[in-house]
Amino acid sequence: MILAGTIEASQLAQAVATKGYRACLSYAGRVERPKAQPIEKRSGGFGGVQGLFAYLREEQITHVIDATHPFATQMSENAVLACAKAGVPLLALTRPPWRPETTDRWHSVPDIPAAASALPAQKQNIMLAIGRMHLDLFAAQAQHHYVLRLVDPPAQTLALPDSTIIVSRGPFSTEQDIALMREHKVEIVVSKNAGGRGAYAKIEAARQLSLPVIMIERPVLSLPRDEAFLVTEAMDWIAGH
Repeated sequence: MILAGTIEASQLAQAVATKGYRACLSYAGRVERPKAQPIEKRSGGFGGVQGLFAYLREEQITHVIDATHPFATQMSENAVLACAKAGVPLLALTRPPWRPETTDRWHSVPDIPAAASALPAQKQNIMLAIGRMHLDLFAAQAQHHYVLRLVDPPAQTLALPDSTIIVSRGPFSTEQDIALMREHKVEIVVSKNAGGRGAYAKIEAARQLSLPVIMIERPVLSLPRDEAFLVTEAMDWIAGH
């Protein structure tokens, strides 16, 4: 079973399908239109550690690869505990965090509330590249104009009174993100430190435009686990068990 939601999860799905493994992609259910995949898909939570443990037993899962977003810490920690309880090998297919280059103008913050607090008092055009789950935390800074790029249209009215919503699915090129930032006169980018190449274009675009980036650093898991950074490493891990 692949705990999904990232580009790496989709790449791994292609690799295991090519090998002919019986496999399933599990989505949290936050994206309404997940992309087509070559293997079986399921959507929704498991009901905590005990629910995931029961699912592993019922479906006779022999391997779990956690390819969730680096900020999905609750799911990742549940996976560590459930797999240990079920005796199922677990590997995290993750990404090294981004590191600032010499010309980057980063302001690192520990979490999303701190990112909202770090915005200036005067009105600016802010690109929020954090997904849709925590947008309401920026309502306290309603003086700004927010540029939001979302995979799905919001299901309800956002708490941000002054915003532009762009519904589009990545990955995007640096040139596309430069054009978007120029078109909307973006002055600050707020981003999670997701790592990897799939979402890095906005960081490169901000660098080329000399824009400041409020970088939300990823949370640290409280439980140890084995990790890989490449799909080929994950495939070798499967073959080794």
